[in-house]
Amino acid sequence: MPHTMIAAQMYTVRDFTKTRSDIVESVKKVKAIGYDAMQVSGFGPIDPAELKQIADDNDIEICATHTGFDRMRDDTQAVIDEHLLWNCKYPAIGSLPPSYREDGEAGYIRFAKDATEVGRKLADAGLTFAYHNHNFEFQKFGNRTALEIILQETDPKAVQLEIDVYWVQAGGADPAEWIRKANTRIDLIHVKDMAIEGRETRFAEVGEGNLNWPAIFEAGRESGTRWYIVEQDRCYDRDPFDSLKISYDNLRAMGLS
Repeated sequence: MPHTMIAAQMYTVRDFTKTRSDIVESVKKVKAIGYDAMQVSGFGPIDPAELKQIADDNDIEICATHTGFDRMRDDTQAVIDEHLLWNCKYPAIGSLPPSYREDGEAGYIRFAKDATEVGRKLADAGLTFAYHNHNFEFQKFGNRTALEIILQETDPKAVQLEIDVYWVQAGGADPAEWIRKANTRIDLIHVKDMAIEGRETRFAEVGEGNLNWPAIFEAGRESGTRWYIVEQDRCYDRDPFDSLKISYDNLRAMGLS
């Protein structure tokens, strides 16, 4: 497998991964764009061994997943077995479960405790748990944001952040500053751009918006980031595979490989 730092978050093409045949075709398309790695998310039902075969057939690495936290907590061994089968080190969660979020500061502290317990079990198996942010984690509770609570109240050896630079910006914070704040606990970064249309912020392909990519990449280098994972929540009227290609080409032009 060629060394790469760029991966496709398959959630971007979730409308095209509902069935096994959809997944086969979508993985082929992503590989044809140039991606040598993907993050599994938004797939319809598929046997883990079949997914491994699809990845192997297309010479594409499963570098990470988004897996529901309830499943990670309640069916930990099955999650471990799947990731070991895929040779995938990073099970991440895509969002905080509402049962924690609705409980305010106490909910975030409770989540940090639960995430540490899960993360330690995953770490014992050689895996790394990661938490993906949105903008709501920048709500403040006293002098700390919710994301600071998660960062500070979890075991650094058990829990990493998967910083999404768009959502950090949308939360009123600086993506590069947050990458540095996570320091060595940020092997994964989600990349997409933020564009402005009128008074509206919109998801955009990397390099097609206003985020400060040189600062983001410099912070990533300092923090030892391993993967820059292209995710675009909405592509509007554009084919999402075209969006993945634009982001990939722009990342390569910016010096990532």
